[in-house]
Parts: sequence; C-alpha cells; structure tokens
Amino acid sequence: MPSAREHAARSRPGRHAGFTLIELLVVVALIAITSATISLALRDPAELQLQREAQRLAALLETARAESRASGLLVRWIPKGLKTGDDFRFEGLPRTIQLPTRWLSEPVAVSIDNATAAHPGLILGPEPLIPAQRLRLQLGGQHLVLGTDGLSPFDIVTP
Repeated sequence: MPSAREHAARSRPGRHAGFTLIELLVVVALIAITSATISLALRDPAELQLQREAQRLAALLETARAESRASGLLVRWIPKGLKTGDDFRFEGLPRTIQLPTRWLSEPVAVSIDNATAAHPGLILGPEPLIPAQRLRLQLGGQHLVLGTDGLSPFDIVTP
C-alpha cells in the first residue's frame, strides 16, 4: 500500500506520467524521415551506373549531333569499335574533335533498334531532322532505353 507521501507526489498537478501527443508525433516523424532516407540510399549500384552512363552518352550524342550540323558532315555513332577496340566511336567528326570512346567503368551492352549490317549505328546529322532512333543499354540486370524522335535531343525514354 502506498504511503501518504507517495500518493501526494503522484497526485500533484503538472506531474504527468507518459508522453504527450506532440512528443510522439515528433518521434514518428523522425523515424519516417530516417527510413525514407535509408531506403533511397539503398538503390542498386548497377542502376545508378547505367543511368550515369546513359546521361553521359546522351550528352555525347548531342555534342556530336551539334558538331555534325555545324560542319555539314555526316556523323554516325557506332557501338563497338571492332578495329580500334573502343567501346564506341563517332565516325565522320573532324579530327580536331575528340570525344570519349570508352564507358566510365564496366562496358555497357548496347543494341540499336532497326540497326542493319550496312548501317550498324546511329545517324547524328548533318540534317536538323534525323530519323527516330532508339538504343537499349544493359548493365548487369538493369535495362535502359535512350532515344530521340528525330527532332528532340537524345534522352532516357520512360516505358
């Protein structure tokens, strides 16, 4: 049985046991923010690498496309340099323009829609309107499609 002193200490106004609703909401909000941050940080590294490669390739293709228009030369992008051993190459650019020919890290598998043996790559110019073109990039189990409708720049195509 509690003594009179313990009973008086418990019944004093302003002395509550437990947590307030605000304190509980703050704790729940902190847990939600932490779990969201962790789940976003746990993305597949192959997916991030493939997106980085696709964005870089889109920028390179647009650079070559602009140079093709400016110089009036037919420029093609070929996915595998059979003679040179490069991961890809740009044919038709002036020798003064040196664009990268390697992927950033692991080689990315590339397949071009509607590619033939006579025309194995992408046509980048010199005309402002080029054919609609798509290429599929694969790294590990990840796939990505890069394409253009012929007028807009090359970009990642969402399914």
